[in-house]
Amino acid sequence: MRDRYAQPELPDGTAAELRVEEFDIGYLVYAVFPPVTDAAGGRPQPAPPGGGKIVVSKETGETVTVPNYPTETAIALYRRQRESR
Repeated sequence: MRDRYAQPELPDGTAAELRVEEFDIGYLVYAVFPPVTDAAGGRPQPAPPGGGKIVVSKETGETVTVPNYPTETAIALYRRQRESR
């Protein structure tokens, strides 16, 4: 995955952890970033917009990028996209 797609990094320049969620027809792969807090270090801040997740088909090995939605929503979107083909 890291060779084919962007290599997400943490603010210190180290590689972000990649998490893999298996489901019946594929694998959802996405970077994990630590929570961001305000300048005082207290209140959590929303994640910056953008980014995406990658689905790898178990059947074909094909990879597809989906928006950075919550896991179940991203999987549901992949299913809908796959059915519409």
